[in-house]
Amino acid sequence: MTTVSRSLWGPGAVALSLALFLIVFLVIPVAKVIYVAFQDPNTGALTLINFVDFFNTSLFQESFFNSFYVASMSVVLASVFALPLAYFTTRFNFGGSILIQTLGVIPLIMPPFVGAVAMVLLFGQNGSINLLLDEYLGFTIPFMEGLNGVIFVESVHYFPFILINLSAALNNIDRSMEEAAQNLGASRGRLFRRIVFPLAMPGYVAGASLVFLKVFDDLGTPLLLNINNMLAPQAYLRISSIGINDPMGYVISVILVAFSLLALWTSFLALRGKDYATVQKGGGGLMKRDLAGWEKAGCYAVVILILLLVLSPHIALTLLSFGTVWSFSPLPDAYTAQHYVDVVSTSSTYITNTLLYAGLAAGIDVVFGTAIAYVVWRTGLPGRKLLDYMAMGAVAIPGVVLGIGYLRTFYQFDVPFIDKPLASWWVIIVIALAIRRLPYALRACVAALQQVSVMLEEAAENLGATKSRTVRRIVVPLMMGGIVAGFVTSFATAAVELSATIMLVSQESDAPLAYGIYEFMQSASGRGPGAALGIIAVLIIGIATYLSHRIINKKETERAPQQAAAPEEKVQGA
Repeated sequence: MTTVSRSLWGPGAVALSLALFLIVFLVIPVAKVIYVAFQDPNTGALTLINFVDFFNTSLFQESFFNSFYVASMSVVLASVFALPLAYFTTRFNFGGSILIQTLGVIPLIMPPFVGAVAMVLLFGQNGSINLLLDEYLGFTIPFMEGLNGVIFVESVHYFPFILINLSAALNNIDRSMEEAAQNLGASRGRLFRRIVFPLAMPGYVAGASLVFLKVFDDLGTPLLLNINNMLAPQAYLRISSIGINDPMGYVISVILVAFSLLALWTSFLALRGKDYATVQKGGGGLMKRDLAGWEKAGCYAVVILILLLVLSPHIALTLLSFGTVWSFSPLPDAYTAQHYVDVVSTSSTYITNTLLYAGLAAGIDVVFGTAIAYVVWRTGLPGRKLLDYMAMGAVAIPGVVLGIGYLRTFYQFDVPFIDKPLASWWVIIVIALAIRRLPYALRACVAALQQVSVMLEEAAENLGATKSRTVRRIVVPLMMGGIVAGFVTSFATAAVELSATIMLVSQESDAPLAYGIYEFMQSASGRGPGAALGIIAVLIIGIATYLSHRIINKKETERAPQQAAAPEEKVQGA
């Protein structure tokens, strides 16, 4: 029988508390959703009749196909945006490559639903681009018609996932492989197809699976573009219009979870059994070459076109937030700052709620992330890996599914003293955000802990420090850079979360920014204030990201002299 030593009682109690929290607020709500999906609504018996009804209903068949089609085509279009940027900036001596990479990541700081309406004004049937095309060239392009609009908006916003992962993979390729292929007579095109891209496949697959997963589960963008024949909007509309007992909402939720897991499993299968290791990993990188004049001009033209496309939501949203009237014209009729004055004076509750909810959720995430990382990597507790898997499992649970699960599980549970259901109390929004963002903070904390030597903890304990004092005085301070990065990542992404919050907001005074943007964007008169709220959300995320970089850089700068001094001290000691 496995016994736990007395020194592990403290970590064991922490692990049990964390496991209990995850079971109550992640496992049980999701299990409830799955159970109800297989339950006969009349008799309560287990059955597959709900799934049979789902696949026999033409609307749901169409929604299923549309979601799969939109997610797949978004991966294709995102790859078209990401591949040239990643390849040009890593393969050639390219002026401004750092600026290009930075600008290419900017779309990530704004969720797609925020810029969706602005994209309609820019690329819609009567948008700026088509008005100019029609006037000067006599034709228009259906950028935003039907599913095209969702694919375009999603790929523009999520392509940085492929760009970041692919660039990192290209930078890790052993350049001797490329040199060997060239010495054997491979042409540039053959070199890319047979050597470079296959070796960069792990980075590409990681980014592509993330794009598929995010698009397949996205709720806000289809709703704002009035595309309701997709799975996530159907799940929301069934529960919000028909009621919490409608089985189709649960069936759709199970399908969303299944496809999220399928995307992760497919990426695993795509790489299984293949060896991508290189001899000079991290020290080689693709061999950069100079470009001829016409080649450089062509590359810059492609890069500028892609950057204009992917940054267009930010440009359009800024114009919309300052525009008075923008309809049937390439640009707004006039400009004003009144939208900002209006939202600050009348809708400041959205902003304060967002700062409160995202701040609390990020705080919970880094505390739990640090504790889970320590339990998993520094203790021998039985079942510790299960705790890690449970926390990371949240990444595969769509927000709309978690929201439905909370409504089903906690609507009958009244909170003592305030006499209202937990599912309609604002605290449940904080918990939902914390659960959804916990994987981001956990991975940041694990990475930070792996850089802290166990010998430092052993030295502290040998000098008489208790386990808890060692964690507080040695481990946590040395992990601070990763903890701050995890806090900011959780905060920035929670600040614009819509999928879960739209299900859980029970009254206007509890609503966060994302909900306010969605409400404003529903009417033509609210688009200006909605865009102003969107710009405020982007500024909050941008400032948080900037501060995290400053703090991390400061920590690295402080640590660098200490690391440089350490060898000298060792030499002197010797």
